[in-house]
Amino acid sequence: MKIGFDNDKYLKMQSEHIKERIGQFGNKLYLEFGGKLFDDYHASRVLPGFEPDSKLRMLMQISDQAEIVIVISAGDIDQNKVRGDLGITYDLDVLRLIEAFRARGLYVGSVCITKYTGQKSADLFQKRLEAAGIPVYHHYLIPGYPSNTSTIVSDEGYGKNDYIETSRPLVVITAPGPGSGKMATCLSQLYHEYKRGVTAGYAKFETFPIWNIPLKHPVNLAYEAATADLNDVNMIDPFHLEAYGETTVNYNRDVEIFPVLQAMFEKIIGECPYKSPTDMGVNMAGNCIIDDEVCKEASRQEIIRRYYKSKAAFLSGKDTENEVFKIQLLLQQAHAKLEDRKVVPASLAREKETGAPAAAMELPDGRIILGKTTDLLGASSALLLNALKELAGGMDPQLHLISPDALRPIQQLKTTYLGSKNPRLHIDETLIALSISAAESENARRALEQIPKLKDCKVHTSTMLSSVDLLSFRKLGVDLTCEPKFV
Repeated sequence: MKIGFDNDKYLKMQSEHIKERIGQFGNKLYLEFGGKLFDDYHASRVLPGFEPDSKLRMLMQISDQAEIVIVISAGDIDQNKVRGDLGITYDLDVLRLIEAFRARGLYVGSVCITKYTGQKSADLFQKRLEAAGIPVYHHYLIPGYPSNTSTIVSDEGYGKNDYIETSRPLVVITAPGPGSGKMATCLSQLYHEYKRGVTAGYAKFETFPIWNIPLKHPVNLAYEAATADLNDVNMIDPFHLEAYGETTVNYNRDVEIFPVLQAMFEKIIGECPYKSPTDMGVNMAGNCIIDDEVCKEASRQEIIRRYYKSKAAFLSGKDTENEVFKIQLLLQQAHAKLEDRKVVPASLAREKETGAPAAAMELPDGRIILGKTTDLLGASSALLLNALKELAGGMDPQLHLISPDALRPIQQLKTTYLGSKNPRLHIDETLIALSISAAESENARRALEQIPKLKDCKVHTSTMLSSVDLLSFRKLGVDLTCEPKFV
């Protein structure tokens, strides 16, 4: 993979910048972390070289100064909201994050349940957390939020929220996903701190959009594609332009809320420490791009990926057609075409040739591997075996890694005894059969050892996949897109 981003430089610059901001506010800073703190795969895709856990590693450099507060909305608990990338509910993700942070030596101080109105599901989750020794606080819905600053910044607004007890100079506010109430939690804490006579500050760590690259740079367009469901739009920060005569990029929600934030700061601490939304940020990512063309191409590929994801979600009734239209427009703005993802035309050509569903994979060195539907295997399973043979040193394409005689009893088990209508083996079934063959076959053993090399390989299938194969590809770390049609 070509590298376009200097991760080591980023870790150093970002941690130093955060330390400076802590000092700016009397050694107490509430830092709102936007995006994924623990596993930012979007950033690693559009900025090749960015490690998914970079933000976490950066915090580990200042772990003695930092504590983490995880925020989750009571409504998200009640509705069993799911993280699309991991397929787990937000409440389970909170538990996962706590365990992951602690395993890396980071201190998790508490969990704050926001927008709380007495939901029973939230109460049950609180009991689960407290049983594990995690303090839990409540923040409540405030009438007129966010516009009615007189009510919000008063004992009837932020004053009704629990004060979250913290003990370290840097308090990182993070959440399983957007809309959890991170900013409101930070500002509520400022209100309580100043009432107690404690000088404290607020800043925002949001990787995207990157403020010091062009508005229509593909990296920033890819962020719009990633947040199409939130209706986020990148825009020039008018407050920064007016204050400094400098053009910077921000997004609509921060620009729209900034006058309200200014008013809140003035009510809480007497003046606003920032002249623009860009001022609030502590994002050094733009300074660490070392190959702009590599990042542009990676971002175009990400927009294509997001397009297929939105089409699939629309077909499944999870997204609206407006989101599809928005990403189509972003494709045009980024000068990207669907066929720029090489596995797309390759899989469609294979389907046309065979008259059945097909799949294509791009290996790390650019080679394209194909898979077709057979009597024994689905196209994805066939593709996987073909790719493993190629990665193992170019085995004979006609070689059977698994004997057909071994696969037929599995088919019988599926159809005759388990009632499946599809006799062809899914990916997980194929890999289990391959692992059994590896006990006696050297070729199967060598192929099995290549599985880690599949991570980040691009795959496109000519039809939508079953949930079983989707999950298998996710576990393998494959970058998957599917043609938005069912067989």
